[in-house]
Amino acid sequence: MEEVDIDAMHQQIGKNVAKLRKAKNLSQLDLSLKLGHKSVSIIASAERFYKKKHFNIEHLIKISHILEVDICEFFKPIE
Repeated sequence: MEEVDIDAMHQQIGKNVAKLRKAKNLSQLDLSLKLGHKSVSIIASAERFYKKKHFNIEHLIKISHILEVDICEFFKPIE
């Protein structure tokens, strides 16, 4: 895979996390706190792929449990 493809995948994952988080009526702060962070910076940055910040596999596993969704939902194409 080319770097462009990887960047596109990170953007897709971020958008899916945001969509699923909002569907569960969780704020970025709520999700951050449940992940053990004290601020929204990691969530806000990774959802937007700001400065190439992205979720790692540990984040995705934890987020899938918090949101009660299959981790595969994060990798689905944006509709």
